[in-house]
Amino acid sequence: MGAQQIIESINAESLKTDIPRLDIGDTINVHARIVEGDKERIQVFQGVLIARKGRGITEMITVRRVVDNEGIERTWPINSPMIAKFEVVRRGDARRSKLYYLRDRVGKSRRLRDRRRGLKHVEGEKTSG
Repeated sequence: MGAQQIIESINAESLKTDIPRLDIGDTINVHARIVEGDKERIQVFQGVLIARKGRGITEMITVRRVVDNEGIERTWPINSPMIAKFEVVRRGDARRSKLYYLRDRVGKSRRLRDRRRGLKHVEGEKTSG
């Protein structure tokens, strides 16, 4: 067994298994644990998933939201213990793997269209109609 296989087998134990399918363009809620002194609370960050990078234990996602016409992007490790859970609010249709072009958009052109095609292949997705 090679060194890389040993490292991946150790990391496989700390991977989360309750992560829903997160695709680029989806609007998601990230429930992050915030520790303030001796108290802990959950803060929800809702935005569009614009990028994924890495794999395995080091996989990261970038979520973008707009508040008061100011774009806010946060990057989280998917397998972090500081993330309570992920929720998919709506499925967006994206034809690219990185949606950095949304940074330059304003108004209605900032929105992604809803995914209508291929819904039978997405697990846990209800088809309308």
